[in-house]
Amino acid sequence: MRELDCPAQSFTIPGAEGKEGGKHKREKTAGKQRSETTWINMETSRMHSSESMSKDLSELLKEATKEVHEQAENTPFMKNFQKGQVSLQEFKLVTASLYFIYSALEEEIERNKDNPVYAPVYFPAELHRKAALEQDLEYFYGSNWRDEIPCPEATRKYVERLHYVGKNHPELLVAHAYTRYLGDLSGGQVLKKIAQKALQLPSTGEGLAFFTFDGVSNATKFKQLYRSRMNALEMDLATKKRVLEEAKEAFLLNIQVFEALQELVSKGQENSHPPQLKAELRTRNVNKSYEHGPAPGKESERTNRRHTDMVPTTPMVRWILALSFLAMTVAVGLFAM
Repeated sequence: MRELDCPAQSFTIPGAEGKEGGKHKREKTAGKQRSETTWINMETSRMHSSESMSKDLSELLKEATKEVHEQAENTPFMKNFQKGQVSLQEFKLVTASLYFIYSALEEEIERNKDNPVYAPVYFPAELHRKAALEQDLEYFYGSNWRDEIPCPEATRKYVERLHYVGKNHPELLVAHAYTRYLGDLSGGQVLKKIAQKALQLPSTGEGLAFFTFDGVSNATKFKQLYRSRMNALEMDLATKKRVLEEAKEAFLLNIQVFEALQELVSKGQENSHPPQLKAELRTRNVNKSYEHGPAPGKESERTNRRHTDMVPTTPMVRWILALSFLAMTVAVGLFAM
């Protein structure tokens, strides 16, 4: 049964107040009204905040990162990649950075796979990318790829953040997983076609394993499943807010990776030979030739030359193209989720 509200009342004896008393009463009444208005505004704001945070986590993440996404999609990076202006060397650098990032992310996911704060969204067979990136790196750099690939400071910072979250705040791990995996699963499919055409990569998929999700037969249905599992995670209001902030942080870490790659490529141009980029593109046919006979002949030389000639020589163009790829993997995919 609803209880009646009984606000405090004030009484006065008729005729006991003069002009000054009437003025005092009016000021007191006005002050009370202002106080009540302030309280109502605060309560309304609190209710709106609670109602907003009662939304599904997937929707909250999308809304929280909307502004930074809009900024990213209007950068030259995005537009250049969509035009197919991407070079082989920058593509290799980005693939290397992604390898370090996913290795750290998936190590922490494995650490917390039975933790209730992450277990419902544990889909290793469907989503994990480390093994696929290893295939791509061996294709691009050869069997000694681990000795060839660079790890810029910004990438290392991203990796350190992932390890810190996984060990100390595993409830925030879902922000990184959602931002990366569903973004790659969505926008990454567009990137796959662009990269394959621009770099003249084999139609059989070599060099593009990162974009291939063999464990996902229907991307749309899988994303629905992932969102429903994520939305079912038990999370109080304070934790939801922290997850949203961590998602923004994940995006900022990616931006810093873009900037580091820009610096790396720019320095390489100044020195006339990009660091860590001496390995030529290796195809499976070329590797087989080395295994079963002499070094490849003119046909293989033409293959390597074709890829080399595609690389722009203008420093500004080169670093823009490098950044466009990594920006697309986050920004294009993030809101196609």
